[in-house]
Amino acid sequence: MSDSAHQSGDRAAQHGSEHALQCMEIIGGNRAVRQTVDAPGLKIWIDSRPLGSGGGDVHYVSTCGAGYVTRLALADIAGHGESVDRLAIALRKLMRKHINTLDQTRFARSLNRELAALDQSGRFATAVLATYFAPTKHLILCNAGHGRPLWYSAKHDQWRYLDLESAGDCPTLKLSNARYHLERLANLPLGIVDPINYQQFAVELAHGDIVVLCTDAVTECSDDAGELLGETGLLALARQLGSDDRSRIGERLVDAIESRRNGRAAADDQTLIVLEHSDTGPPRPSLARTVRTLAKMIGLSRV
Repeated sequence: MSDSAHQSGDRAAQHGSEHALQCMEIIGGNRAVRQTVDAPGLKIWIDSRPLGSGGGDVHYVSTCGAGYVTRLALADIAGHGESVDRLAIALRKLMRKHINTLDQTRFARSLNRELAALDQSGRFATAVLATYFAPTKHLILCNAGHGRPLWYSAKHDQWRYLDLESAGDCPTLKLSNARYHLERLANLPLGIVDPINYQQFAVELAHGDIVVLCTDAVTECSDDAGELLGETGLLALARQLGSDDRSRIGERLVDAIESRRNGRAAADDQTLIVLEHSDTGPPRPSLARTVRTLAKMIGLSRV
């Protein structure tokens, strides 16, 4: 598979397609796409709309060899063009390198170094890394200056923002070498300063829970009076939609955002990703799956 910034690497790149994620597979990029991806425990809906042929929003989804770890990276990179494409390729390579690891803070630090090395002109990015661990149903989040994800808790029938504070009352997942002390320079956008520490926290998802990730074109969309939606407005919008017909939450959010713009074009690349939690567990290992996984792990087959 070519490390191209615009290829998602398989038939899932087709607009509006559905795709079941295979072992040690990586899909995504920085081109326009609307697709649904099935992974163990998750149904992932993606709508990405760059301003040009390739924008500054980059997303990738991967799964590990056993199907236990599904990872999603969403980055909002300042600018467009060749340097953004280079970072998209670097992000995919890092996804491949860390595809079987649960702790994603090292991934975030590696991405920070990649951005600093690729561009010396002050370019920076925000990013959110989300890792779902199927055996315990935990979603682990690491945020590098990005907007907070929205979380619908089916148990409480409530929308709220998902951050370290809101996850504090939830059962947590203990990760070795994954707990970092809060520091003055923690969780800054990527490319600002190196080295930097990144924190992560985990929340246990219940059946029917929804997590929404987006880039700032969503919260910065304006109405006829020029008022920005903002985090408060996006939360209110999600609450108005409720939880009915969860399979269409993403489409309804995009429609509501377009309605707010009232025909005006978006001022920036826009990506919105919806994770819907299901009770499907990791796949049972078969001989054929094990052989394919081993081939990828030792380099006989491309990831």
